[in-house]
Amino acid sequence: MMRTQVGIVGAGPSGLLLAHLLGLQGVESVVLENRSREYVEQRVRAGVLEQGAVDVFREAGLAGRIEAEGLVHHGIELRFAGQGHRIAMSELTGGRTITIYGQNRVVADLVAARLAAGGPLLYEVEGVAVHDLDSDRPSITFTHGGADQVLECDVIAGCDGFHGVCRPAIPEGAITEYERVYPFAWLGILATVAPSTDELIYAHHPNGFALHSLRSPEVSRLYIQVPAGEDMAEWPDDRIWAELHVRLATDDGWTLAEGPIFERGIAPLRSFVVEPMRHGRLFLAGDAAHIVPPTGAKGLNLAVADVTVLAAALADFFATGSEVGLDAYSDTCLRRVWQAQRFSWWMTSMLHRFPDEGPFAARLQLAQLDHVVTSKAAATALAESYVGLPIP
Repeated sequence: MMRTQVGIVGAGPSGLLLAHLLGLQGVESVVLENRSREYVEQRVRAGVLEQGAVDVFREAGLAGRIEAEGLVHHGIELRFAGQGHRIAMSELTGGRTITIYGQNRVVADLVAARLAAGGPLLYEVEGVAVHDLDSDRPSITFTHGGADQVLECDVIAGCDGFHGVCRPAIPEGAITEYERVYPFAWLGILATVAPSTDELIYAHHPNGFALHSLRSPEVSRLYIQVPAGEDMAEWPDDRIWAELHVRLATDDGWTLAEGPIFERGIAPLRSFVVEPMRHGRLFLAGDAAHIVPPTGAKGLNLAVADVTVLAAALADFFATGSEVGLDAYSDTCLRRVWQAQRFSWWMTSMLHRFPDEGPFAARLQLAQLDHVVTSKAAATALAESYVGLPIP
């Protein structure tokens, strides 16, 4: 039998950051992860940190490598009809920025901090299940190293992602799920080649959306829109690069540099929100509670915001016994979540080619893009959402 104050299911960014923030407040936690440490640290995910997320890491003493290796960006480019148009985010938002820093690096930093602090972090646990969520003594059962274990807690944090065990453990009817599945996916690659851009390029093209991002001065991250359910085998390297050249082309002769592709994958796009983000003593955070299309670069940032709010509420609960912050947790987070959903939906709708829409819709997309790049008010609205809303 094990005992802790907060049992955290999932050792991704949300679970590890929550554990670190709680530790700074003297709150004990145990983190459980069904994957191996190597898998979690190498998993390629998001790479854009909002200003607010960087501030959280800095205040928590976790920003050393972010500040040393992260790439700070002050703008993004919208590219359509053969022209590029820069959105000067910092100028439009009072100096706020974004930082390019891969999620795998975020996780590695958090793992190192957890191990340095000596907090329990168990990998490759099996058979995880949560129990007695409506009581003040919930528990987690699991198997680790061949031995069955019971972890008694005061609170459980479900940070185990969209396919985790925590959300399905909530009784039917206690939560409401909202979902939109998009009729396309993103084919993403990592290539060993210096980026052909200093800032992210979001491209609208009749063939479909494309994004030129980066991970470091030596590694480029690129995406193209493909049909939902597409087979990766249909996309050899030559075809991927050819399509990127077409979709990112400009009238001024801008060129895209190619290099060896060392990572590739196809990810479907969906929007998903669960309300409320709490049931009894179980609190959901990050992808366990919401998924956003990657177009707005909000997934990792929403997870940071969730656990920042949750950590403060839990620290107050354990220090004073007050449940005011815990009771407000879901509503506080959901206001920000729905704003992120709105922005991600808007960016997705403006930039992608929808298979069931014709020339009229395509012209409306071009009109919307033209409005954004010619109206300071419209550009400011995009910039404010992109650099991130304040974390409560």
